[in-house]
Amino acid sequence: MALTKEVTAQIVAEYGKDGKDSGSAEVQVALWTQRIKDLTEHLKEHPKDNHTRRGLLMMIGKRRKMLRYIMNRNIEDYRALIKKLGIRDTLQSIK
Repeated sequence: MALTKEVTAQIVAEYGKDGKDSGSAEVQVALWTQRIKDLTEHLKEHPKDNHTRRGLLMMIGKRRKMLRYIMNRNIEDYRALIKKLGIRDTLQSIK
């Protein structure tokens, strides 16, 4: 279920400023989104795996906090990122 080095490197290259930019907020959100997708597929096959479900919910919360940070920093970057990742805009109703 963990991301492989190849997948991580591909995400960092796509969303980072350069090949070594693994710590920026956009890259972290993209990595969390990929892990959330993988865990969602796992939970479709194993619906009673409550330990994984709890981890998934915690990861969604971390991603939401980071997206809120990006939105407060620059709303255009936020909109471009969620469109590129294909996730819903749930934070606009909060602000």
